[in-house]
Amino acid sequence: MLKTKKILVGVCGGIAAYKVVEIVSMLKKMNADVHVIMTESAVEFVKPLTFQSITHNPVIYDMFSEPKKWNIEHVAYAEMADLFLIAPATANIIGKVSAGIADDMLSTTIMATQKSVLFVPAMNVKMFTNLIVQDNIRKLKRYGYNFIEPEYGRLAYGDNGLGRFPESQKVISLITKLL
Repeated sequence: MLKTKKILVGVCGGIAAYKVVEIVSMLKKMNADVHVIMTESAVEFVKPLTFQSITHNPVIYDMFSEPKKWNIEHVAYAEMADLFLIAPATANIIGKVSAGIADDMLSTTIMATQKSVLFVPAMNVKMFTNLIVQDNIRKLKRYGYNFIEPEYGRLAYGDNGLGRFPESQKVISLITKLL
């Protein structure tokens, strides 16, 4: 069980964002304290209320909204987390972190995190196999970031290829291993 563990989940704007709802639910059933940060794009795929209802914690999706209590939100979240899950990890967030860009709540929190970060890439095969994306992933791995490889299967646009979001249990297994 994950009773004493605090897990931060960063949800990016990809079609696989809906699959993160199941992972968050599984983590809560394992008694983890789960907090969610969403990108503006992620909010277009899954509403913050969904995650708030499951976690019983406020969901952060606007870097400049007034905080409920005074603290530097991205630093506070980074310090409290035992593990930071980024799912689905889009080419955009992978590129931002690789380049050191911190221009929204999710990317600034990743930059402030000194604990384990686990990226779960999910995108179409052409994006995933793009040389720049692959170079960014290799760079982040060299820096100590963790990755779960996407699976081969039917993708959102109908073709089969590498880039499919992994099964939830595979993600949960790696989270428990990293903790």
